[in-house]
Amino acid sequence: MGVGHRLAVRKNDLVEVIAGKDKGKRGKVLRVLPKLDKVLVEKINFVKRHAKPGRFGQRGGILERENPLHVSNLQLVCGKCDKPVRVGRTELADGRTVRVCRACGETMD
Repeated sequence: MGVGHRLAVRKNDLVEVIAGKDKGKRGKVLRVLPKLDKVLVEKINFVKRHAKPGRFGQRGGILERENPLHVSNLQLVCGKCDKPVRVGRTELADGRTVRVCRACGETMD
């Protein structure tokens, strides 16, 4: 298990998969799981789950849903240079810490 440290990606960020079966695909971050070092990305890493019908009219069958990906298999997409980049951090004059694109130097927050 991870240590629950600060991750480079946040909810609603655009990320690109850099390893695995969905390599090259882009999607929006739906949920961040910092304790597991995992991220849930929209329409990426679909798995099939077999579900029994529950009470109250729920349907059973084979359901497809997104599974979390490890954060090491993702890179944040820079809004300015539109490519997957490594992320740095820098402190602004007013004391805030912001994420910075390592390729073009643009702030990402």
